[in-house]
Amino acid sequence: MRLQLTFVLLFFAAVLQAQDIKITTKDNDLKLAALPYYSYGKGLGITSADSLFQLNIRFRMQNRIGFIKNEGEDDAYDGQIRRLRLRFDGYVGNPHFLYVLQLSFAPGDVGEIHDGENINIIRDAAVIYRPNRNWSFTFGQTKLPGNRQRVNSSGALQLTDRSINNAKFNIDRDFGIQAYFLNEKKDQFSYNLKAAVTTGEGRNWTKSPDNGVALTGKIELFPLGAFTKDGSNFEGDLAREKTPKLLFSGAYHQNNNARRTQGQLGDDLYQQKTMRSFFADAMLKYNGWAAMASYMSRASHNPIAVDPLDPTLTNYVYVGHGMDYQLSYTFPTNYEIIGRFSTQKANKDIQALTPNTNEYTLGLTKYLWEHAFKLQTEFTYDRLSFNDGSTKNNWYVRFQIEIGI
Repeated sequence: MRLQLTFVLLFFAAVLQAQDIKITTKDNDLKLAALPYYSYGKGLGITSADSLFQLNIRFRMQNRIGFIKNEGEDDAYDGQIRRLRLRFDGYVGNPHFLYVLQLSFAPGDVGEIHDGENINIIRDAAVIYRPNRNWSFTFGQTKLPGNRQRVNSSGALQLTDRSINNAKFNIDRDFGIQAYFLNEKKDQFSYNLKAAVTTGEGRNWTKSPDNGVALTGKIELFPLGAFTKDGSNFEGDLAREKTPKLLFSGAYHQNNNARRTQGQLGDDLYQQKTMRSFFADAMLKYNGWAAMASYMSRASHNPIAVDPLDPTLTNYVYVGHGMDYQLSYTFPTNYEIIGRFSTQKANKDIQALTPNTNEYTLGLTKYLWEHAFKLQTEFTYDRLSFNDGSTKNNWYVRFQIEIGI
């Protein structure tokens, strides 16, 4: 109740601050890019003659092929359209009122269709009220202010996909209310504050009425000022920062009475569980060099869930923690070399059910038009360590083309 009251007070405070501040369409272009989406270009834009309506249309796709060698399994190759997205954003009636809509069509985005479940075409559908340049209030479905790599668009990655820790611990998208106070300045100490109250069930959930709530809070610190071209929201130093730029961020998320094994993601749990997640990120960019480090964790009391109708059936909340370390250099020719190391450890409560993993990745990317058009190649090696002392070694080689506007 206190958090809901805080949202109301913040909302009215922002409205009062807005009385003497004019928001322009130019400001909206900048702030839309500052939301949890990456866009190098402006897409295809349409503004009505009376300036009461604006629409930007954008698309992107990722086509990939790879060779996979998993220990104990037959060698295989994989070719697919990994992501295919269509995005619309703009404002209606007044530049203070914005909207964002993003649809996904690739099989990996939509997921398997099961009886009684929704098709996951809708990724984002949100209305944003921006009373001034600092405040924004969002209602609808979009990304939560969680770990840095997840907040970054999948189109803004240096490698072909996010890390194993992001896959296990991220809090993804949810439906609800979010409030941001953005206070980034070019060469001064800056900070952003972000909070959200959401359903906790993830995107497109309508199976049953909810009896839980998810609470998220995040702080981002820029000790040396804001990154060039909103560079904290994309990987690699494509802007070739002329002075060092640094980001520290921390986020806490509590999902009460969650119904899925990973909160907003995963299979349905046999019993509802409350989960607590913590994220910490650091990013440094300077003169083509970019370094990132991330910590992610999830905890839950008694993470094993038992089917009340059949005690022999169980599933579990993935509890544990992981670290990512990533280093890259972008040459003046727009070639980039990237290295990443990830380590992931399951909590002792589930160690008998899932392995610990170390992952090593080396990548080469050629940027033809920044992140909007790029060629990516990577080699990834995974070492899985099981509770009985055995190990398993897997690796893959992958090539990917990304293009969009």
